[in-house]
Amino acid sequence: MQVQLSQKEQMFLEDLKSHEELCIQKYSKYANEAECSNLKQIFQTLASHEQQHYDTINQMIAGQAPSMSQGQGQQSQGMQQQGQGMQQQGQGMQGMSGTQSQGSKNYSQNDFNMVNDMLSTEKYISGTYDTAIFEFQDKNLRQALNHIQKEEQEHGEELFNYMKSHGMYNVQ
Repeated sequence: MQVQLSQKEQMFLEDLKSHEELCIQKYSKYANEAECSNLKQIFQTLASHEQQHYDTINQMIAGQAPSMSQGQGQQSQGMQQQGQGMQQQGQGMQGMSGTQSQGSKNYSQNDFNMVNDMLSTEKYISGTYDTAIFEFQDKNLRQALNHIQKEEQEHGEELFNYMKSHGMYNVQ
């Protein structure tokens, strides 16, 4: 279905496209630099998801309402399961090493900086999608943007769970 975009909608999509492009670049770069193999995998997976978002935004810029297929929902479910597994694995690692003292850590500063940067980036991008959703006239485009925003939130949750399970995020 062909959709006529307003100038404002077009501008929002161009902004979202540049955000997705930046995420792809950062996740790909960080996947190569991460010391933890689990974090490398998370970054690679999320880079792939951001590429899908980028492609969807390009489709919308071309005036096409994307179809939100079942495959994308299953992908989100798989990410949640992967994130839960990482969290359980991290808890197990803490149990093996005994109770950690306040000053000890089981991660590299470089990995912390990268995952913290990406969590901040995901928070920002999710907010950008939130604003954009309210500016679109077409229901199908709003649903597509809402779907992407939900996935961005899931990315943030996965990064948060990784940080928490590795002692990078103290929730007290």
